[in-house]
Amino acid sequence: MLDRRLAVAPMMDRTDRHGRFFLRLLTRHTLLYTEMTTTGAILRGSRDRHLGFDPRERPLALQLGGSDPVAMAECAALADSYGYDEININAGCPSDRVRDGRFGACLMAEPETVAACIRAMATATRLPITVKHRIGIDKRDDYGGLVRFVRTITDAGCRSVIVHARIAVLGGLSPKANRTIPPLQYPTVWRLKQDFPEIHVVINGGIRCLSEARDHLARVDGVMIGREAYTNPYLLATADREIFGDAAPASSRSAVAEALANYMAAQAAGGVPAHRITRHVHGLLHGIVGARGWRRVLSGASATPDPGWRDTLLAAAAAA
Repeated sequence: MLDRRLAVAPMMDRTDRHGRFFLRLLTRHTLLYTEMTTTGAILRGSRDRHLGFDPRERPLALQLGGSDPVAMAECAALADSYGYDEININAGCPSDRVRDGRFGACLMAEPETVAACIRAMATATRLPITVKHRIGIDKRDDYGGLVRFVRTITDAGCRSVIVHARIAVLGGLSPKANRTIPPLQYPTVWRLKQDFPEIHVVINGGIRCLSEARDHLARVDGVMIGREAYTNPYLLATADREIFGDAAPASSRSAVAEALANYMAAQAAGGVPAHRITRHVHGLLHGIVGARGWRRVLSGASATPDPGWRDTLLAAAAAA
């Protein structure tokens, strides 16, 4: 059974395979998620590009965007064959583009559609199927509506929900504004856990450190950290000990930089430009002396694959 006490949120242009590999150098146990991938991209595009990952990234969940039960089931079967540990349905993204595709937060107005997807996916895989959603959407932001949504999807077989503790405003706010302007309502998620003790409830939204995560774990089953894990990734270095009780020592920043440099060298041999990796690691030295120099070195990463970046990266880390 997956341990969902701590997870890093799926983030577009953030949690790609290189970003996930970097985060895995910091924490062995934290559950990682892919960027949202649509059913259309998987079924009509390159499956290896959209579903492939390094086994060292596990435990790893695939987040799917879609609302057609047949397509969702096909993608669930493919995810199973690729070795994912969980499949997550996106019912929380508020962007217009996502809404036009009939998935994301707008699905909170269609709980039966989400339930139909869950049932279809369950016939195609034994992997756990979870749903990430908001506490509501504009004009449907009462607690009773949230309960009806969760009751409908749990009756369909969903046993774990990830709840962003804000409503989503689907008209008038950008996706970025939807992450900050609607107020956080943590007590709503805590109450949801009390009303649904039989399911696993993960809380998401505005959580910035492990001490906050521990406080939430007294009330819910899991915590998902979003952009703070990208801005200040080294906060995850002690997560294995503080959240999961693993006594193994945390990796130092220099050890992470060395492992990352080796990974970059291997990726360069396969034609991957350095900047595709370095763009994810600017925050490794967040808040300490030398961070500016580290970011300056990373910003100079060439678009041309260059194994020499290994020595450059190590030198930058040592200078800090």
